[in-house]
Amino acid sequence: MDAISTIKDYAKKEAVPIIQDAGCDFICSYISEHGCKNILEIGTAIGYSSIRFASLSPDIRITTIEIDLDRYIRAKENISAMHLEDRINAINDDALTCSIDGLFDLIFIDAAKAQYIKFFEKYKANLAPGGVIVSDNLSFHGMVDDLSLTHNYSTKKLVKKIQKYAKFLKANTEFETTFYEVGDRIAVSKRISSV
Repeated sequence: MDAISTIKDYAKKEAVPIIQDAGCDFICSYISEHGCKNILEIGTAIGYSSIRFASLSPDIRITTIEIDLDRYIRAKENISAMHLEDRINAINDDALTCSIDGLFDLIFIDAAKAQYIKFFEKYKANLAPGGVIVSDNLSFHGMVDDLSLTHNYSTKKLVKKIQKYAKFLKANTEFETTFYEVGDRIAVSKRISSV
């Protein structure tokens, strides 16, 4: 069994949310097609997506932020096992308050769903010209389109936050966003260049 499969199996066993295969394949294709070299990821979990992205090309550099210490430690172990510690910089911090320098070709938001708008507004300053902000889980297992799929009060609250984020993206005059029905629905937001 290869290392990527081992990470996926661990995530399944321990109920760690990682990106769906179709969504990850879609983002990997985007990175390759658009030559993204510097990537910022909000929400490392156990390092699965960072490792997938970094494995695409030896000149890809990733900065990834994880608030949960146990997941961060597991991510560091996985990154080290894949010999990618020189290209994946994992940071144990709160993405809402930590300071990140530099510009990134792709910023991937896959952390606390209720904070997506705040993440977007905070990190858009780190977006390189022509870069994109990619957001995952905008369907939230179909619940965004059909709230009756859950009867859990806190889940309904969370789903409403994701609906609010989708409206925020659609109404945003600074960025143009395209929604893709892959994985758990992905949004790709690109800054509208001022002529």
